[in-house]
Amino acid sequence: MHTDLEFDCAVVGAGIVGLAHALWARRHGLSVAVVERDGAAAGASIRNFGFVTVTGQEEGRTWRRAMRSRDIWADVAPQAGIAVVHRGLTVAARRREALECLEQFAAGPMGAGCRLLGAAELTAPFQPGLAGGLWSPHELRVESRTAIPLLAAWLEAQGVTFLRGTACHGVAEGRLATTAGTIRAGQIVVCPGPDLATLFPEVMARRAVRLCKLHMMRVADPGRRLPSAVMSDLGLARYLGYAGCPGLPALMARLAGEQQAQLDNGVHLIVVQSEDGSLVVGDSHHGVVAPDPFQPEAVDRLILDELSLVLDLPEPRVSERWVGFYPTAETTAFVEAPMPGVRLALVTSGTGASTAFAIAEEVMADLLGLTPPPHALGGAP
Repeated sequence: MHTDLEFDCAVVGAGIVGLAHALWARRHGLSVAVVERDGAAAGASIRNFGFVTVTGQEEGRTWRRAMRSRDIWADVAPQAGIAVVHRGLTVAARRREALECLEQFAAGPMGAGCRLLGAAELTAPFQPGLAGGLWSPHELRVESRTAIPLLAAWLEAQGVTFLRGTACHGVAEGRLATTAGTIRAGQIVVCPGPDLATLFPEVMARRAVRLCKLHMMRVADPGRRLPSAVMSDLGLARYLGYAGCPGLPALMARLAGEQQAQLDNGVHLIVVQSEDGSLVVGDSHHGVVAPDPFQPEAVDRLILDELSLVLDLPEPRVSERWVGFYPTAETTAFVEAPMPGVRLALVTSGTGASTAFAIAEEVMADLLGLTPPPHALGGAP
């Protein structure tokens, strides 16, 4: 147990957002401590798809952050011993209205590098009769349950100090108050994840931050490899990057007539494949006051029904189920400076794996008075 330690930079939280800040602090030559209340990663950063999503991210800074974060993942993963399990994304359109949206998206600036797919190109394991789709080369996928511990271990080998099982209960200029004593640091970054009550609750209240609960499942190996991650029509309804497509209202009207239950439960389809062949499948979205652990079968059924309509898996066998939580608000992410030398960084859209590395690059440049990185500047995406 320590009583007083001193570092150049202290980071509160060892999820992907906190680890990303520790990475950039070390790249700038700072001594770094990461304060984490849990003994091991157990939150949103290990409960997700491990899917670094670019295509479909909100136009502008979020999309640029995703592109930049994808590049950083590609650089860091081999150094940290993290396997990139697969790359790319196939958005499979079940309806003509969805395909029209994808055609409009592909014709825009965020569609650069993407390719439209004809119905004949969506062969097994896709269901016959799909309208077509979109192929994106931009994505990569890691196994988040192992990637986050491996990333932390690699950062520790780079000289980052981890104070696990240590809760931070107060922040002042240049100082953290923790359950193990005081940590002094010239630069402090608070990355609290779903803890909205302990640090800077007034900011959380002002920004109306709440929690979103989602359902996730692992489906047994179907005996075939997917060509990439897979999404479907329902993803166009949720991902803000498609909001500007002129055809979206027509798609939304048809979804409301045919899949209102999915829309009511925030269901859309993401499927990624693990090295052992099993599929991670999700997800749903429900606003909650407290992070309850319950997972109604009816919501899982809505997700699995969409899975079987897109992929030739009429009776998918679920081997594992879990719930995840992340903070959500009107913005996709925000950074505040509640006091000199202190930044509060929160991803409020479930896009931490996709954007955290770029956000951290911006934050550390700001704290150190450096030129903002290109992706942080305005202009076209």
